[in-house]
Amino acid sequence: MSGFDKAANVIIPDWIGAPANIGALSTLRPGGASRAPYDDGCGGGGFNLGVHVGDRPGDVEQNRAQLQRMLPAQPAWLAQVHGARVVDAAGVTDAPQADASFATQAGVVCAIQTADCLPVLFCDAAGKVVGAAHAGWRGLAGGVLENTIAAMRNAGAGDILAWLGPAIGPQRFEVGEDVVAAFVNLDGQAQTAFTPVAGRSGKYLADICRLARMRLAKAGVRQVHGGGMCTVEDGRRFYSYRRDRVTGRMASLIWIK
Repeated sequence: MSGFDKAANVIIPDWIGAPANIGALSTLRPGGASRAPYDDGCGGGGFNLGVHVGDRPGDVEQNRAQLQRMLPAQPAWLAQVHGARVVDAAGVTDAPQADASFATQAGVVCAIQTADCLPVLFCDAAGKVVGAAHAGWRGLAGGVLENTIAAMRNAGAGDILAWLGPAIGPQRFEVGEDVVAAFVNLDGQAQTAFTPVAGRSGKYLADICRLARMRLAKAGVRQVHGGGMCTVEDGRRFYSYRRDRVTGRMASLIWIK
């Protein structure tokens, strides 16, 4: 589940069991300074946070400054490469190549950017460790969620909760046989997350949230919330690379208060 903060124009995760000392949010498309094609799609400014997508640097800087006012510190931005590397957010300075981070110190902000890939936020039930992972299909198949969970447990996390943010939905994520094989080779049950596309041999619709839930369950994470928000179908709230190609990036962030 999740709640929409209209004043701040963000999604606030509503995950049962998350301790009160955890702060988290996921940004949306509208409400910023970015101009077309990074705007809100309705004639207003877009809240693009990606510096690597061709947007005007000054507009992105203004958007990031606006985001900063909602946070206790600068986010630990990553250079995401669809991999499975996890870093300690406390040591992040100039955007290392990684697709997940964790934190144990109050005020350190884990952050990932998405525009169809699945953002996954984590916290432990004691409120001592948090994490954030960028789960495109390659990272998901490559173990980015498992690696994030392992890093959190190594840092002292007990029971871990997860929240699935906005991502491409199961009616929009068309993939080929290579993607199906990548997951079925890991777990035969993953076949249930793929639906053949009628009249298109070798093409399937993939349910990335279902795949993530399966990977999380295998890793021992039973409390999983969120999901069900399709970035492709909801152009008023979300950027989508698959829908628009040239587009902005949203961010999902988590920290210990």
